[in-house]
Amino acid sequence: MEDMLVDGLFHGDREARIQAATELAKLSRRQKHMLVERGIIAPLVSMLGSQDYEAIEAALLSLLSLAFGSERNKNQIVKSGVVPVLLELLQCQSATLVELTVAAMLILSSCMANKLVIASSGAIQLLVEMLSGDFADDDNSNYNSSVSIQAKLDAIATLHNLSTCHQVIPPMVSSGAIYCLLQLIHTSEKSSELAEKAIALLENVVSLSENALQQMAATGGAIRSLVETIEEGSPQCKEHAVGVLLLICQSRRDKYRSSILREGVMPGLLQLGVDGTRRAKHMARELLLLLRDCSNYDSRSKQLRHELLEQIMQEIDAEGDEVAGTTLRLVEEMIAKLSTG
Repeated sequence: MEDMLVDGLFHGDREARIQAATELAKLSRRQKHMLVERGIIAPLVSMLGSQDYEAIEAALLSLLSLAFGSERNKNQIVKSGVVPVLLELLQCQSATLVELTVAAMLILSSCMANKLVIASSGAIQLLVEMLSGDFADDDNSNYNSSVSIQAKLDAIATLHNLSTCHQVIPPMVSSGAIYCLLQLIHTSEKSSELAEKAIALLENVVSLSENALQQMAATGGAIRSLVETIEEGSPQCKEHAVGVLLLICQSRRDKYRSSILREGVMPGLLQLGVDGTRRAKHMARELLLLLRDCSNYDSRSKQLRHELLEQIMQEIDAEGDEVAGTTLRLVEEMIAKLSTG
């Protein structure tokens, strides 16, 4: 069986190669490992360079099958020179091939040894352009709204994989990724998986780059979108949104405090302090404390106010899910009094 597949991939005609690539994906992990040892990655990569969409699809599925669950194979596939070929396929007109290509990029980018190779290839810029297709104002844009939601989710996940390598953060920021992610958050349903993945990546990048954080904070409408996400998003979206706002306020409280308050963040933060995730509750309380105007008081007064706010939030916790809207309004009024003395 293995001999037939190897012969088909290396020496067969079009039909034989497609058949061999298709059959390869059905083999056991041990059999695939043996075939990789016999060099079958090279002919599969060669198939990707053809203009035959059926052959390309069969080769992509085979490479995905080889890469899945094997760090060694992922590394071998990238060493074969596949990345430039995949970047070409990202720009093809077949939605199916684009989706499979992004899936391949996602799996390959999960291998630590591949991250810098992929990032330095120009992949980041192409992935950002693909994600930006729905709101691009460039008539020459290669991408449009035909890109599937799954392809976009996989593109974001690929960027997230790459962002775990700190050397990748500066080129990611310079690629326009911050603006792209903000646009995705703004235009998507705040409780959608797309918004959730986009804001998770945004928090990760801005937490690692002061430049990215300042770039994001200075983008018009960014703070408003984050506040809306706290109000309307899924639990995970809300957690990441409050995390980003906390980073903004911690970086330049004097500059951004008023901007955050003007967007009406208080009700959302109070609600998050009641029913958010454990991490979201903690960050919501930290942000509430930072948003207080306590510049006219000495350190002891600040400490007393901090303790009083903590007491208020603990009482909310004790109420659990039974906290009513009127109670939240009363708490907001109390915090306003803390701010003004």
